[in-house]
Amino acid sequence: MHQLGEMNETQEDLAQVIRLALAEQTEDVRLFVARLVRKYRTTEPELAEQLDLYLRTKTPRSGAPLRRAGPAPASPAQALPVDDESRLSLLKVFKDSPDREAPLLSRALEENLLQLIEERRQSKRLEASGLTPTRSAIFVGKPGVGKTLTARWLAAKLGVPLYVLDLTAVMSSLLGRSGNNLRAALDFAKRSPCVLLLDEIDAIAKRRSDDTDIGELKRLVTVILQEVDEWPATGLLLAATNHPELIDPALWRRFDLVVEFGMPDISAIRVAIKQFLGPDFGLFGRWADILAFAFNGESFSDIEREIQRFRRAVVLGTASDADLIEEFIKSRALALDRQGRIDLAVLLAKQTRLSQHTISDITGVSRDTIRKYSAEQGASTKKTPGRKSDQ
Repeated sequence: MHQLGEMNETQEDLAQVIRLALAEQTEDVRLFVARLVRKYRTTEPELAEQLDLYLRTKTPRSGAPLRRAGPAPASPAQALPVDDESRLSLLKVFKDSPDREAPLLSRALEENLLQLIEERRQSKRLEASGLTPTRSAIFVGKPGVGKTLTARWLAAKLGVPLYVLDLTAVMSSLLGRSGNNLRAALDFAKRSPCVLLLDEIDAIAKRRSDDTDIGELKRLVTVILQEVDEWPATGLLLAATNHPELIDPALWRRFDLVVEFGMPDISAIRVAIKQFLGPDFGLFGRWADILAFAFNGESFSDIEREIQRFRRAVVLGTASDADLIEEFIKSRALALDRQGRIDLAVLLAKQTRLSQHTISDITGVSRDTIRKYSAEQGASTKKTPGRKSDQ
């Protein structure tokens, strides 16, 4: 059975070479054969030596796609790769304008990404010092914190298309097809400068020690490891994950940069609220501090979804801004601990004209407690007039 598995894998490699050759993708054939040389050097040294000889006797084409210094438009004849069975495209394509609005990011995160862009713009300066731009990075963070939006923004700033690997199309039900699909998508993305995003990479790049996975998935991990190592400096390979604990440890070491996307803090939430409200900020602006408190711990996408709901309701006239905020705050208060509900109640007492009876009904905090903590906070503010409240 072991020999049969190796034979199947060798047949897959042969089929891949034939496919690329028939498509007249000369440079891709060379890249794939170079990979086979490394792959078979230990197990089939004579075959590896012969392949290496062919590589060295065939002069590369001048002006090959991966050796272009700058972005080049893809040829119209280069159709996106598809799954042979379902005919679904393996890649989603985004071509945004360079003036695309930057995503909401922390200052430290934005500085890291701006350096990545600057490395591309000053690649010759790096080369003069024996350096290359960052070729790969992995984005880590919970859903909704802006990983995909950041990838689109990066591609737009670099003036190249973004390709997103569609795992639903890559993962074929036929044994061996998934590996072919993955290679086809990666080979296509390497033909010209671009940003390639392997979204939810934990779905295919799991730890190879995980006994629950079939051999096909473990082979996919090996393919990805090789691709990260060999990715050309003319492109940028990105991966994104919500579950870093599932990823094969060997993969972490391959990426040039690990980018942590944390949940937004209060200041970032305030900026997001203003941005998402757009022209309706004048109507909802008086609730900004209360919304920022209530949205604490939520992702940008969750915040945007809720605010869009507010705006639609106001436009349709189904509810007033006060009714919407009161309903929302009441639902959020249920998830807070006692101190959180007290803090919210005090904030409502300070920032709104709501009666203490209404605030008590919204938060579940008694009026006596609201009065007590409001008085304590007021006294504290008088003693230290230069100090802002935490809320």
